Amino acid sequence: MSTYQAPLADMRFALFDVLGAESVFQRLGYAEATRDVLDAVLDEAARFTGTVLAPLNAVGDREGCKLDRDTGAVTTPAGFKQAYAQYVDGGWAGLTSPVEFGGQGMPHAAGVPLKEMIDAANLSWGNFPLLSHGATEALLHYGEAWQQEAFLKPLIEGRWTGTMCLTEPHCGTDLGLLKTRAEPQADGSYAIAGTKIFITAGEHDFTDNIVHLVLARLPDAPAGSKGISLFVVPKRRVDREGNMGEANAVRCGSLEHKMGIHGSATCVMNFDGAQGYLVGQPNKGLMAMFVMMNTARLAVGLQGLGVSDRALQNALRYSRERLQMRALSGPKFPDKPADPIIVHPDVRRMLLTCKALVEGGRLMGYDAALQVDIATHGADTAEREQADALLGFLTPIVKACLTEWGVECTYNALQCFGGHGYIAEHGMEQLARDARITTLYEGTTGIQALDLLGRKVLQMQGAGLKVFLAQVEKFCEEQAGNAAVAEFIGPLREKAAQWQQMTVQVGKRAAANPDEIGAASYDYLMYSGYVVLAYWWARSVAASEASSQPADFKAGKRETARFYYGRILPRTLAHAAAVASGADTLTTLEADAF
Repeated sequence: MSTYQAPLADMRFALFDVLGAESVFQRLGYAEATRDVLDAVLDEAARFTGTVLAPLNAVGDREGCKLDRDTGAVTTPAGFKQAYAQYVDGGWAGLTSPVEFGGQGMPHAAGVPLKEMIDAANLSWGNFPLLSHGATEALLHYGEAWQQEAFLKPLIEGRWTGTMCLTEPHCGTDLGLLKTRAEPQADGSYAIAGTKIFITAGEHDFTDNIVHLVLARLPDAPAGSKGISLFVVPKRRVDREGNMGEANAVRCGSLEHKMGIHGSATCVMNFDGAQGYLVGQPNKGLMAMFVMMNTARLAVGLQGLGVSDRALQNALRYSRERLQMRALSGPKFPDKPADPIIVHPDVRRMLLTCKALVEGGRLMGYDAALQVDIATHGADTAEREQADALLGFLTPIVKACLTEWGVECTYNALQCFGGHGYIAEHGMEQLARDARITTLYEGTTGIQALDLLGRKVLQMQGAGLKVFLAQVEKFCEEQAGNAAVAEFIGPLREKAAQWQQMTVQVGKRAAANPDEIGAASYDYLMYSGYVVLAYWWARSVAASEASSQPADFKAGKRETARFYYGRILPRTLAHAAAVASGADTLTTLEADAF
């Protein structure tokens, strides 16, 4: 059976020792986000996720969600609804939301460990409150005052949940093709008609109302993506005073049968003239959609991290207990009939790979969340703009790499169990199945790669890349005399320089042939992720050596960093070679010749 215990020591190390989050929060004006308060939040979050959510993970996988086709109602797995009630009662839904709408006003980064814990404990359950945050952000940025008053308070309190309704049967990434219509009504509302698919938590039994954020076209909308508007469409009608009325003309038509996340309701939603209200300006829906999407992309990156950590915990426990053969260099546990498999180099390769990607990835994800706070509450315009550029640059890297590494880590962790990992008893095969979706929804890895190289680097002239590279150089200069990290500084500087050169080369080729962007994007993204992780591992070693952490903790950081630099960072060589090979290796073969 798979178990989960929040890695509080490493979470605290990431937040406080490496990122210095407490001082950042105080500087940004979050007076109540003190170390004592944050420690209490972490402790209680660990209790809730470990004792309430984690035991329901296998239940959700086994039972799944059930649709009543006569009514369109969805019943969630046993215990899910009760767990959500505890989540709301504990105030978790509004932890990082504005006080004026019923939230607790904590920094965004303070909620990230909670998000990681939820996803590690029960990824399917975590999908139900996930998109409420995206809906909240869209309404905060673009909603009218009455919309904020009517919808934000119940969303933030957790009495209602939210969704993003973007994808249609014939269009996913290319939203310019969407067909859902919005007809103006005499009372100022709109009648929304169309079908949306892959709607996470589109219907469930947790709350009385669900707030759908729906992309649709007005009758006079221009063609393509320039003609998309955003509408708020509640499951039950809501008037301008916030009063909930009769059922709206929106219904779940079916539930998808999926490879994993069985406990998450993935719905086909039919809108049959449902009452909705325009959010933001007509034909400007994509701007609001990207607010939701970018929030969700960081959140999905944390899903990959959480599932990875749970898989690692279970593989590590099993590797310490499972006896098989003797170490090649002689018995390590002569009092036992055989050595535990953790003594074998190949098992250690898999465990260290997971450890390096999880602990380094935690810093990558937490740092991106910290940039959200700085971009919102920075002391001056320059600081806010720099954080925003860095956040935009890091978002596709965090989303793509943490989820791709999630698939890799769950694979490696399952492999440590041998055949026992393939059967359901230990829960590892569920983690492997659940992890797979994270590379797909909220923009596939390929979409993240195009966003990074095509938009964030080339179109925006590398604004965020320049900020990050400046951070790397500043760190290297500050640590020049630090013997503890001397072995990492040279390779880190070398990779950063190669990164710059690669970017220039790709840009030159793309100017002559736009296909070069698509051809290079995946390998460019993965190269970027591994260099970012190298930076965080060097910083981890520096921070641990300067801290009061126990000796074995420091050794764990130091030796894992050496493993990362020696065995994982060299993957950049293959990615660099693939980028250099150019577009012709992908484009010359005719489609019919495949």
